[in-house]
Amino acid sequence: MNNVLENRAWRYATKKFDAGKKVSDEDLETILEATRLSASSYGLQPYHVFVITNQELKEKLRPYSWNQSQITDASHILVFANTTDFGEELIEGYVQNLSETRNVPLENLKDYADFMKSNLLDLPVDIKNNWTARQVYIALGNVMQAASELKIDTCPMEGFQADEYNKILGLTEKNLNTTVVLPIGYRSDEDETQHYPKVRKSKEELFTHI
Repeated sequence: MNNVLENRAWRYATKKFDAGKKVSDEDLETILEATRLSASSYGLQPYHVFVITNQELKEKLRPYSWNQSQITDASHILVFANTTDFGEELIEGYVQNLSETRNVPLENLKDYADFMKSNLLDLPVDIKNNWTARQVYIALGNVMQAASELKIDTCPMEGFQADEYNKILGLTEKNLNTTVVLPIGYRSDEDETQHYPKVRKSKEELFTHI
């Protein structure tokens, strides 16, 4: 089995973290850079990631996370929050960045900016919210794979009260909403689920070659 598949086979949704083991600053930066480099529609990255290490804050979030121990025992908690609504500022900010990064005059990018605006700005708010949330999951997949390559454990979690996370982290006033939470760290020897065979559909059931 090659490394790509070995890393995916090694990864599992860690149920119990070793609270005494911490992710190094170097490895954390690698994981965050993998997040930053993730693909997104149009490259707009309509989300923000909060990196939580403060133990008091973790304890505050745990009751609103179905009291799951991963929240308090993991080394870090990554809270992915999607932009709930947006206007021209999202596209114009991206185009400005594109111009500066690739040394392209802004006027040369006007048609592309107008194309994005025509496709996105008139969408209803609920559709925008749904679309930006889907972008989060692209980044989430990249982060989980990057972590597995470093032999760092993760547990993607949707079992939490988003409204309470939003209050505690002050997200609503920032036009953000908690989409998914990702504890990262190292599995505890006591976590029996690490020994369970991975249950997935067979290739014959999952894939159709046309």
